[in-house]
Amino acid sequence: MYDIYSNNNDDSWRYTLGKSGSRTLLTVGLNPSTATKEKSDTTVAKVEGAASRNGFDGFVMLNLYPVRSTNYNALPLAVNVSAFNENLDQIESLVAAKKNSVIWAAWGDSIFARTYFAESARQLIARLGKHNVSWCHFGSLTGAGQPRHPSRLSYDWSFSSLELGAYVKTLGT
Repeated sequence: MYDIYSNNNDDSWRYTLGKSGSRTLLTVGLNPSTATKEKSDTTVAKVEGAASRNGFDGFVMLNLYPVRSTNYNALPLAVNVSAFNENLDQIESLVAAKKNSVIWAAWGDSIFARTYFAESARQLIARLGKHNVSWCHFGSLTGAGQPRHPSRLSYDWSFSSLELGAYVKTLGT
């Protein structure tokens, strides 16, 4: 079903999932849930739908943290440094290979549930600043200034530019 897929040996970590296209939307969520190379889940289905309705013929689902969990609150409090670093490396490699990437920030207020989520966002923004990328969000930002998660999106919403200078301040230090 999906021709873009990278994971660890036992599929407990997923780095990338998507479909190739000539105009690809890169979407960064919080952490992967149940979607696999063979089957979608709610979040991935919504991302794919939003991408196709907005002129993208491909998409890649990425995440701030690659460890699978259907509930981010079930993730450990301490970061797995290997998973964290490999995830950032894989995202940066993907962006470096694609010119003029459009990146949809899509993690919601849950970014504050673990300190490593916000740290991943800070590092990702800094690392990808070396590449020619455009950051966006879908719909309005949350009351806490965060880009909304796709699982609850309305297809009536639209993409807007994410102003990174102001956004990074919402993450704290």
